[in-house]
Amino acid sequence: MSTVLSTAPLSAADRAERWHQAVSDTFMPMDVNLLEKEPSPGTIVSSRLGALQISHVQAGPQVVTRDKRNISREDRKSLTVSLQQRGTAIKEQDGRESVIKPGEFSITDSSRRFRIKLEGEFVFTSFHFPREDLHVRDEDLRALTATAFTGEEGSAALVATYLARMAREAEGFDDGVGRRVAATALDLMVLLIDERRGLFAREGPQVAVASLHRVKEHVLRNLDDPDLSPSRIAEAHFMSVRYLHRLFQLEGTTVGGWIRMQRLERCRRDLLRPMARELGVAAIAQRWGFANPSHFSRAFRAAYGTTPREWQVHGRSGAHHGKTGDALTDK
Repeated sequence: MSTVLSTAPLSAADRAERWHQAVSDTFMPMDVNLLEKEPSPGTIVSSRLGALQISHVQAGPQVVTRDKRNISREDRKSLTVSLQQRGTAIKEQDGRESVIKPGEFSITDSSRRFRIKLEGEFVFTSFHFPREDLHVRDEDLRALTATAFTGEEGSAALVATYLARMAREAEGFDDGVGRRVAATALDLMVLLIDERRGLFAREGPQVAVASLHRVKEHVLRNLDDPDLSPSRIAEAHFMSVRYLHRLFQLEGTTVGGWIRMQRLERCRRDLLRPMARELGVAAIAQRWGFANPSHFSRAFRAAYGTTPREWQVHGRSGAHHGKTGDALTDK
């Protein structure tokens, strides 16, 4: 459900104070200086997807500042990604000044001073979330605040397109879907920041290989968990889902494909053991994270060219000559 804050019903004399309060309540404590003698009406329409707050802001020219006086040690650090739709914004933070034009977006960090001048009537959509939810290094983030990201090409275009569509459709998502949509948006932001900062090139192959090894060890310890997913794996290793996928691409595979193959290999091994007849195919599949027996049977046949039951009968004698999987090393 959306929350609407508007100064339209107020007289011009009362709008400045109400707008200052609305901006600070929506985002964080800030000083707002309206640049019109008779302030235009301002509107903020906000909704939430998990911890991500989406706000559509429309108002007249003003200057917004946040200084040491506004920043409290008790404040929870937050970030705001603003997608400019009408008018221009001049943003200053961390020693940079950039002009943000329609179709461009920028990042603002609440933990440090900033100044934003909005010239003329403007419209922008902001995406406000806890700093801890964006898994990037402080030095990389600090290097890209108050930077104009154009939405015309590359990963920045992907981010801009995704944010705009997410904002349009936010009201239609239920809570679970909304949280996943918001998480994907943050993953795309991480991808953009990592690329702009040359993270992958700086790490070098040895670091990536070591990270992949740690991730695989974690996966093998949790193969029995049917809810094991890229997002949960990435969260456990303090990395983005995008970066996790990049690690597996180094070996020409995918996260889901590698997990599925590991599970299938262990099922194939257990199906030939004496206890298999007593347990049954479904129980063995469930033991290794396959919650749906039909899905397991289809995956097994696609991988090995035979059904699980046929493998039980012929596999021990070697009579069946279907596909063979990669050799399995017990962990």
